[in-house]
Amino acid sequence: MPVVPRMSVVPEMVVPEMKAGRVALPVTLTGLALMHAAPAATWLPIVRRRLPALSGVGDPGHVALTFDDGPDPRSTPRFLDELRRLGCQATFFVLGEALARHPDLGRAIVAEGHELGVHGWRHINALIRWPGRVTEEIGLAADLVWSVTGERPLWYRPPYGVLTLESLVAVRREALRPVLWTAWGKDWTASATPASVLATLTSRPLGGATLLLHDCDRATDGDRWRSALGALPRLVDRCHAMGLRVGPLRDHGVAGSPDEEKRAGHESSLVR
Repeated sequence: MPVVPRMSVVPEMVVPEMKAGRVALPVTLTGLALMHAAPAATWLPIVRRRLPALSGVGDPGHVALTFDDGPDPRSTPRFLDELRRLGCQATFFVLGEALARHPDLGRAIVAEGHELGVHGWRHINALIRWPGRVTEEIGLAADLVWSVTGERPLWYRPPYGVLTLESLVAVRREALRPVLWTAWGKDWTASATPASVLATLTSRPLGGATLLLHDCDRATDGDRWRSALGALPRLVDRCHAMGLRVGPLRDHGVAGSPDEEKRAGHESSLVR
C-alpha cells in the first residue's frame, strides 16, 4: 500500500481545524463578554428611563428615599437622628463588609423603622470582578442582613449602579429585586453643597421618584456626606409641600414589588 506523506495530511485536515478553533474562541469569548456586560448599560440615564421598574419609579404620590455605602459610625447615626426628627423612613443599601464591622448600627437602622437593602460586600465595580465573586458576595451580604436584622432583604443596588449578567442571576437566586435610582444628588463630588444636592435631586419630577444619597463617604474617606445630610430637611419639606409622602422602597409601589402587588390586589378587591 502506498504510504501517505504525513505533511500532506496536516495542511489539509489539522490546520483548517486549528484555524477554525482559533477564530471561534475569540468570537465566543467576545460574545460571552458582551452578554456579561450588557446589563451595565442600565447605568446610563437614557437606558434607565426606558426601564421604570429598574429605575425605581413607583407611586406618583410617594418619594423613595435611599442611602448607599454604609453603615458608618461616623455619619450614619447623624442621618438616623435627622430622619427621626423629620419623621421619615428610608432604605439603606449596606455593604456587607461595613455591616460585618458594625452590626449594632445595622440593627439600629431597622429599629428606627428603616429597611436594609444589599449593596454588595465591597464597593467594587462588578465588571472587573472574577467570575463567581459577585454571586458569592451578594449571597454573603444578603445572609448577613438576615442574620443581623432577622429579616430577609428585598432589594439590591450594585456598586456604581453597574449590573452584569452574573449579578442579575445572583439576585434572582437570592429573591432580591434590583433597583437603581430615578435621581441622585451627586453628593459624593468635592464641590457638593446642600444647595447643589437639593437642586440636582429636584431637577426632575419628584412624584414616584427613587432618590439616591449617601450616608457615608466610602470612596474618599472624607466628609462629603455632610452635603446630603444638610439637604435632607429642605428636600423633605419640598416633598411635603407638594403633597408627597416620603419613605422607603417597601412603601413605594415599584412595579412587580411585593407592596405593589399587595396594593394592586387590594384595589382589585375593591372593584369587585
